[in-house]
Amino acid sequence: MGIGLDASEFGQTPMDPDQLSGLKIPMLHTHAQINAYEQANINEALRWLMGKRTLPTLLTAEFICLLHRRMFGHVWKWSGTFRKIETNIGVPWYTIPSELNVLLADVQFWILHQTFSPVEIAVRFKFRLVSIHCFPNGNGRHARLMADLLMKYKFGLTSLTWGAHTEGDVRRIYLKAIQHAAEGNFVPLIDFAQH
Repeated sequence: MGIGLDASEFGQTPMDPDQLSGLKIPMLHTHAQINAYEQANINEALRWLMGKRTLPTLLTAEFICLLHRRMFGHVWKWSGTFRKIETNIGVPWYTIPSELNVLLADVQFWILHQTFSPVEIAVRFKFRLVSIHCFPNGNGRHARLMADLLMKYKFGLTSLTWGAHTEGDVRRIYLKAIQHAAEGNFVPLIDFAQH
């Protein structure tokens, strides 16, 4: 899967000291060390996914949690568990299950009624999933992978590039595209996702 999941996440959520206490590997002390272990865990999750011909439960809260656990479960005790703290992004923590159910229903409606193109559905799904911010950390990488799985398993299309071929300050371009999407203009984010 060409999903551009690397150790440098575009818009990182600051780590809370309580979250850091959830590290399964106490010898990790720097973000670089944590990122390296997370990437190894993500690579293992990608190998697990390569063995899947279908994912009938893709658009369920259970699968969303399972995938997060597969991506980060060797590093974090809280992986796959909805956050129970407020963060600098996301809905209030106690509304995560209901907001996620609304999103999943919306995506299923968009697919059924072909409301948007497959790429736009995947990008809108990723944007809203990150906006909910289900987990204490790893939401951007998780949401990009969920969007790519949607492209593959629901539409039979290739993964998005998520800016892999974008020139210039990729993080700035991405954050600007997110800002436009927050204002209702998804064109820059769709363009970014395909370049």
